[in-house]
Amino acid sequence: MSAKGDQMNVRSPDMGTGSRSTESNEQPSKIGSMDSSLEDVLAIRLRARLGKIYDAETVSRILPRLDELLSRYVGMIPLRPSGFSQLDALLITYADSILNEGEAPIRTLHHFLKDQVGKSISFVHLLPFFPSTSDDGFAVVDFRAIRPDLGTWDTIRSMAEDYRLVFDAVINHVSSESAYMRGFCCGDPTYGDYFISLDPSTDTASVLRTRNLPLLHAYETSKGTQWLWTTFSRDQVDLKFSNPDVLFEILDVLLGYAREGASMVRLDAIPYLWKELGTSCAHLPQTHELIKLIRDVYDAVAPHVLLLTETNVPHKENVSYFGDRGDEAQMIYNFSLAPLILWSLHKGHAGQLSEWARSIEFVSRNATYLNMTATHDGIGMRPTEGILSEEERGELLQLARDHGGDMTGKRNADGSVSPYELNLNYFDAVNDPRASEPEDLQIQRFLVSQAIPMAMMGIPGIYIHSLLGSRNDSAGVQATGRARSINREQLSFDRLQADLADPCTRQAKVFAAIKRLLDIRAGQSAFHPDADQDIADLGTGVFAVIRHSRTTGQRLLALHNVTDQPLELPSDGASIRSGSRDVLANEILDGPVVAMAPYQIRWILCLHEGPCEIPVIYEG
Repeated sequence: MSAKGDQMNVRSPDMGTGSRSTESNEQPSKIGSMDSSLEDVLAIRLRARLGKIYDAETVSRILPRLDELLSRYVGMIPLRPSGFSQLDALLITYADSILNEGEAPIRTLHHFLKDQVGKSISFVHLLPFFPSTSDDGFAVVDFRAIRPDLGTWDTIRSMAEDYRLVFDAVINHVSSESAYMRGFCCGDPTYGDYFISLDPSTDTASVLRTRNLPLLHAYETSKGTQWLWTTFSRDQVDLKFSNPDVLFEILDVLLGYAREGASMVRLDAIPYLWKELGTSCAHLPQTHELIKLIRDVYDAVAPHVLLLTETNVPHKENVSYFGDRGDEAQMIYNFSLAPLILWSLHKGHAGQLSEWARSIEFVSRNATYLNMTATHDGIGMRPTEGILSEEERGELLQLARDHGGDMTGKRNADGSVSPYELNLNYFDAVNDPRASEPEDLQIQRFLVSQAIPMAMMGIPGIYIHSLLGSRNDSAGVQATGRARSINREQLSFDRLQADLADPCTRQAKVFAAIKRLLDIRAGQSAFHPDADQDIADLGTGVFAVIRHSRTTGQRLLALHNVTDQPLELPSDGASIRSGSRDVLANEILDGPVVAMAPYQIRWILCLHEGPCEIPVIYEG
């Protein structure tokens, strides 16, 4: 074939030898051989999928290339554990969040997890560990390399034998210093159509902006000045997925990640992947089809690899990334949780949280939610649209500033700027650093914020600074000048070990309590992601979740006091019968009331038959 796309060879993965130790939780096995051509069912599916993205001629031209790509990876990717259960929890961390002098940070992290965390978590999301020029790793220079100061592919593969690793796929854009951009600017024809070049006078007002920065930036090339599409910053230049060569380069990268130990791939900034002038360029149908194509490719040669989409948007748009009952991403961030839990604890009122939680629906046995309060980014404000009023959203913004944080804004089509995220550590989000209240009360308030995501349908996700009881890193903000640095502190391994060894420190108390919550959660089949979920109406002071296992029949009532006042729940009638057990307090409930201390968490096994029907709570 003479078309340019067929003349370009897809780069072979160069991430290592692919050899692995056979010592792991599950013995690696190879995928069976596949026919030299795509299997009929897969071929039909891929042709239909590609037909929703490209024209018919292009589809016919690129299908053989896709066949060749998949065939190259058949048998190269060891199968790893798949699916999810109540045993799973996900830790979010930078590879160098913990530093030990003289040791590669990835190895330090691995040692810390094995020695201190153990099996309390199963997934480890390693935020971008590739060479990068800005945005703390999200302006990737080389998708196939590891920053030399962090470790090697061998250290990654070693960690993958103990934990299910989540790799970041920052595929919407690349660094302005990447080989792709260098080739583009030098006139290399291979990269001549890798980016979106527009006349600077082009009307782009309809494009959704998540940053208060220009959409187009100027770059000097062998053909003169060209203005390229940059959704996030001048150093992050968007790739042109309407060019199939770009698609094949990225698919090869993603399959390489599976070969090197990824059990899940996080698709960063994925809503903006496909561009079409005259639209918002967010959540376009082609973007959804590209995600489904990635899913198809993994299902063909690495079916254990899960997709997690990063879509910090209102809930209705967010859940669209499940596709049709889970045929797109297997997991999405439950982004509304973080601001709504913060609002509930701020007001001592769980009304909006409970009302929103009733909209959470079971997706399928193959897809679920990642429930978290904190990540490396801020607390998203867009997910509160339509849930909190503008006055309430403004109150949260003021809270962030009062608690030592700030906000990042997004530019609207009319030129105005509205809150995009709150930038502060979650411990200090729910606790005012200026307050003189006892630290143990602050810790308990924080713990209830972490227990709510554990009780809800899905998998709990815990940011490393939440696990370790960190507070605002104001010095980091001053050093970098970036608001997001407030929650990205690098910790000394020796100091951290000393803090965790002292049971009187905040860090030790938070770490031990969260680990205990996770361990107890793992023993309850009612917390399986597939278990039914109902939100009980117990009054505004309690967020109450009823979970019911579809397989074992176990029923569990999770109560979370979001107030600083004691509460009492009558235990008579059909709700909590005498003999019910609080698995957290290891307490048999046999009195006339169930007492709840301020910010207390109770996970109560329901012993009666039928649904957990609970009377109205009385606040004392």
